[in-house]
Amino acid sequence: MQISPTQLLADLFDTAVHAALPVHNIEAFLPEQPIGRAVVVGAGKASAAMAQAVETYWDCAKSGLVVVPHGPHPVCAHIEIVQASHPVPDAASETAAQRMLELLSDLGEDDLVLSLISGGGSALLSLPGKGISLADKQHVNSALLKSGAAIDEMNCVRKHLSGIKGGRLAAAAYPAQIVTLAISDVPGDDMSVIASGPTVPNNSTREQALDIVARYNISLPDNVFNLLNSSDADTPSATDKSMSRVSAHLVCKPQQSLESAATLARKHGINTIILGDAIEGEAREVGKVMAGIAKQVHQYGQPAEKPALLISGGETTVTVRKKGGRGGRNAEFLLGFAESVAGYDNIYALAADTDGIDGTEDNAGVIWSPEVARSASNQALKFSTYLDNNDAWSFFNAAGGLITTGATHTNVNDFRAILIT
Repeated sequence: MQISPTQLLADLFDTAVHAALPVHNIEAFLPEQPIGRAVVVGAGKASAAMAQAVETYWDCAKSGLVVVPHGPHPVCAHIEIVQASHPVPDAASETAAQRMLELLSDLGEDDLVLSLISGGGSALLSLPGKGISLADKQHVNSALLKSGAAIDEMNCVRKHLSGIKGGRLAAAAYPAQIVTLAISDVPGDDMSVIASGPTVPNNSTREQALDIVARYNISLPDNVFNLLNSSDADTPSATDKSMSRVSAHLVCKPQQSLESAATLARKHGINTIILGDAIEGEAREVGKVMAGIAKQVHQYGQPAEKPALLISGGETTVTVRKKGGRGGRNAEFLLGFAESVAGYDNIYALAADTDGIDGTEDNAGVIWSPEVARSASNQALKFSTYLDNNDAWSFFNAAGGLITTGATHTNVNDFRAILIT
């Protein structure tokens, strides 16, 4: 291996992100020109880049509205890009949702809606359901984010509290044709879960949403509880007439990014195994499991001989135990991993979010190396203390290893690579 381990890990992450950029993936899925009007709508971290790619390859893209997180984003000539808050919605999220519903409210059967959906859209496109307020949605959203609930569980609750998600935006556009192009950031690539599925049929129920709320002991305001117990929380299913003109396509998914990274690693002579693209669980615990596999490679050459690379994707979760800690799920994953492999001089790892932002901090993720381990040891940084405080970012900010890329304008979930030399 002619490249340094840390540089190889960084190159693997760059390759994974590059494979998921909308400009490389959109063109093949664009529909034919409609007889009537064409309107582009979208929401999510990748949606501005998706809209830009649509304008590049599709002459029909002359109007539309897309909502993205605050910050720099690609610019479009005809499609309007607006910004809102993520991961907790704000007033701009509500305004964008209202405007989008109005934009699609007078379409006919000869018209076409091209919907560009990616992760983050649940918060960015937030319209409270009947009888609840934006403050209610913010309360529930914040509680879900801290609860340790998986993304499909969080989005199940969000859909049934929404006036636009769970297929409701598509229903508002009926009888127009709806074509959804989505970039998956969810384990299993379920289109109804990505951004809570505003333009595809929903397959969850309000009873399931109530079960999730109870399972994670989330306190609901009375009016939110009442909504979830009423038919107003029901969403359009695949058999509803309003869903009869809906089609959807995945243009990017985590697996293709993992495969691109694996191809690069093999070119460097690394024995590479993809462990899975849908790995979930408590971040620190998944980190410990991955550490166990890495040590098995180190000691026994199983499931691959050294030099070996273990690649995985998916979305872990963090149950927030202490207020004030800093760091996202990738930093917490890697801190749990590092606690188990500290002292091994031939084990390196990277964990990062392909959208470029890990949690609420400005880093994409972290690289673990023997150099970072020595730095932590020299400063007497205790893994357990930082894990107990959900403060993984502070650990790596002191020890080193933080990766900062800025927003990548795509999002195929987390990318993890463990290298045993």
